[in-house]
Amino acid sequence: MDEGWRGRVIDAHGHLGSWFNFAIPDASPRSLLAVMDRAGVATMCVSHLLGVGPDARSGNALLLAELERHPGRFLGYAVYDPHDPRAEARAAGLLDAPGVIGLKLHPDTHEHPLDGPGYAPALALAAERGRLVLSHGQHGSPWSDPARFETVAARHPSLRILLGHAGLWPSGYAAAARVAGRHPNVTLEICGSRMTARHVAGLVAAVGADRVVFGSDALFLDLRVGLGRVVLAPLEPAERDMLLFGTMTRLLEDVR
Repeated sequence: MDEGWRGRVIDAHGHLGSWFNFAIPDASPRSLLAVMDRAGVATMCVSHLLGVGPDARSGNALLLAELERHPGRFLGYAVYDPHDPRAEARAAGLLDAPGVIGLKLHPDTHEHPLDGPGYAPALALAAERGRLVLSHGQHGSPWSDPARFETVAARHPSLRILLGHAGLWPSGYAAAARVAGRHPNVTLEICGSRMTARHVAGLVAAVGADRVVFGSDALFLDLRVGLGRVVLAPLEPAERDMLLFGTMTRLLEDVR
């Protein structure tokens, strides 16, 4: 990383915990905070991987405990399980917890389309409560293709939606950018192992830095790699600052 760069950073897409088929040498919050300190990340917005995976209720409980231990360093997305008949009531309570800024949806893990009936209460609740929604986005997926974000964004024009991974695959970045271009309530989040500095610059050129936020996908992926591709991308300094800090700061200020 350029030793001369010392910017402000908010990571809009991170995780706590472990995942069954990913090699994560040290999944402790203490280790993650040490990497954040070294990389200059002031705050990471996280969900718990246990919640993204098999047990949303237990994962969300672990999330709240870490938010209480590390106020300000971690902000939280509560995972919404569309198959849980009590998910709406659980989410309503979780959104009142200190440090919780919104909901995390993972249509591919839960095998339910983003614009399907199981997620409808979550999207309506987040819109009503003025909270963010971060959803996994994956071009070509039957569950989370950018086209499904377009449907949801049109249904809920006041809802702020982060289109996770900007479509995940390079073949989907243009489609994700078109959705963001047509819907001002959609912001692109850029983590992913296929994302390059050139792709980051292309997305900024397509929609503007004020419509893109930095995400690392830590602990799935290495925070330092994701940050490095933005720091070294061919962006103007003001665009880089906006992407790394300004856009997410504005979104968080709007969280009621």
